[in-house]
Amino acid sequence: MAPDAAQSTGVRVRVSFPAALDAGRLDGRLLLMLSTDAKAEPRFQITDGAETQLVFGIDVDGLAPGTPAVIDAAAVGYPLASLRDVPPGTYTAQALLHRYETFRRADGHVVKLPMDRGEGQQWNLAPGNLYSTPAQVTIGRDSTVDITLDKVIPVIPPPPTTTYIRHERIRSARLSAFWGRDMYIGAHVLVPEGFDAHPEARYPLMIDHGHFPYTFDGFREQPPDPTLAPDFSARFNMRGYNRYQQQAAHDFYKEWTSRDFPRVLVIQIQHPTPFYDDSYAVNSANAGPWGDAIVEELIPHIEQKYRGIGQGWARFMYGGSTGGWEALAAQVFYPDAFNGAYAACPDPIDFRAYTVVNLYEDRNAYHVDGTWKKTPRPGHRNWLGHVSATLEEMNRRELALGSRTRSGQQWDVWEATYSPVGADGYPKRIWDKVTGTIDRDVAAYWREHYDLVHIMQRDWEKGLGQKLVGKVNLYVGDMDNYYLNNAVYLAEDFLRATTNPWFAGEITYGDRAEHCWNGDPVRPNYASRLRYHQMFIPKAVARMEQTAPKGADLTSWRYAR
Repeated sequence: MAPDAAQSTGVRVRVSFPAALDAGRLDGRLLLMLSTDAKAEPRFQITDGAETQLVFGIDVDGLAPGTPAVIDAAAVGYPLASLRDVPPGTYTAQALLHRYETFRRADGHVVKLPMDRGEGQQWNLAPGNLYSTPAQVTIGRDSTVDITLDKVIPVIPPPPTTTYIRHERIRSARLSAFWGRDMYIGAHVLVPEGFDAHPEARYPLMIDHGHFPYTFDGFREQPPDPTLAPDFSARFNMRGYNRYQQQAAHDFYKEWTSRDFPRVLVIQIQHPTPFYDDSYAVNSANAGPWGDAIVEELIPHIEQKYRGIGQGWARFMYGGSTGGWEALAAQVFYPDAFNGAYAACPDPIDFRAYTVVNLYEDRNAYHVDGTWKKTPRPGHRNWLGHVSATLEEMNRRELALGSRTRSGQQWDVWEATYSPVGADGYPKRIWDKVTGTIDRDVAAYWREHYDLVHIMQRDWEKGLGQKLVGKVNLYVGDMDNYYLNNAVYLAEDFLRATTNPWFAGEITYGDRAEHCWNGDPVRPNYASRLRYHQMFIPKAVARMEQTAPKGADLTSWRYAR
C-alpha cells in the first residue's frame, strides 16, 4: 500500500539489539531507513539522486543490549527533514548501527569515529555493523514501531595474490603516534611482465591515486565471464557495462604483458581514515600525517621490496576526481619526490570555485542570496545541465548519516581534511550544515593550507615553480557533473600566465564531457575512464627520458619479456 497524502505526527521507532549479537555497550550512528521500493535493501537505497529513499539518524553512546534507542521527530532526516513529515502508510523498514571507536589522539582530543574495517569506509557495508532484516511496517499518525538489529555484517576476506598482483600492508609509526593506536597503510602492487625473471632490473614507480581499492582495480587475467548477467549503467545509459569493464580490464592485462608495454611498478594505495575511504594523501590536523606516511614510509617500503629505482625522477602519479586532487596535491606538497602529476577531473583545486561556491566571497553555500529571493545552488548535473541534486540536499544526506563531520561522505571529508580542529576535537565546519552560512575564518585556513592554486601562485617565484615545471597536467570535461571544471579554469588562468618559470604542462578540456573525463580526445568517457594506465604510463616514460639525470638507469627495466 502506497503512503497517502496525510502527514504523520508523533512517530517513534524503537531499535534494540540482543546480547547474543553483541554483549557490549556500543557507540555509533543509528540509522533508520524507510523505503517504498522493493528492488533492494533500504540500506542500499540512500543516494543523492531522485530515486533515494528515506533515512533518519541519531547518535548513540554506550547503547546496551536490550535497551531500545528511540528515533523520533528529533532525528535528522533526508530527504524529509523529520519523521513527522513521513506520510502514513506501509514501508519496508531497516535499521543499522554504524559503530564508532574511541580514539585518544596525540593532540589531546578524545573522539569517537568509525574505523575502517576493510570495506573502504562504507557505512552500509562495514564489517561489525549491526543491522536488521528488512520488514514491512506501518507508519501511522502516532505509531510506535519496534525493530531488532538481528544481523552483523561479516568480515571481508583478504584479496588473493596473483602472478602480477601483490599486496602490502605496513604499520605507520607516524599515524599510530597521532591516533593513539596502531594504524596501517597498504598498497596493491602490479608488477611488470618478467619481474621475477629479471632480478637485475630496477623499476620506475607509478601511483594510481583514487578511492579505496579492494584489490588492484582494472586488471583481469581471465577473459570476461560469459555467465555474467548484464547490468545497466544509468550514468552512461549503457546496458552490460559490467561486461564492458571486465573486457577492458582483460585488454589491459594483454597490453601489460605484451612485448612493448613499459615495464614499471604501479601501485594503488589503501589509506582509509576514520573520516573517509582515503586520506587525500596529505597531512591533516584532523586525520593525521597521511602525506608523510605515504611518501616517507609506504613508498620507500614498496621500492625497496619490489626493486624500485627509488628517486623522484622515476616516480609519477595519476588519478581522477579524488585521485586527481591527490596527485596534484602530492606533487605540490612534495615537489622533489615526484616527476609529474596527471590530474583528471580533480576535486576543487581552487576554493574560489569550490564546485559552485566561492568560499572567500559568498556568504552562503546553499543559496545565491538576493534582496528578494534565494536561489538554490546546484550540486549535480548531467551533460545537458539538468540538475538532480542541490548542495543543500547533498549536505542534508550527510548530516543524517553522521554528525560532527562523521558521515564518511564527500563534503564531510573535504572538511575533515582541510579544516582546523575544533574545541570539541572534531573538524571545524566550513559552513553551518543546516543553514549553509560560510565561516570565513575556516575558509582562510583552507586557503593557506590546501587551496592548491593559491599555494602555487603564492610560492611559484619562491622556488616552487622551478620544481613543478612540466609536472602539472590537468584534464577535465567542461560539463563535469560536479562542476569541477570551474576550478580548473582558474588554475589555467594562473598557469598559462606563468613566466618565471613557464609551467610547461598540459591543460585540456572535453567538450560536453562529464565526470570523470581524463584527456582522451577519441574514446567516449565510459571507455577512457578505464584506461588511465595506458594513457599516462607512456607519458611518464617519455618525460623520464627527457628529464632523467646523467647516468640514470633508463635501461634495466626496458627489456621486452
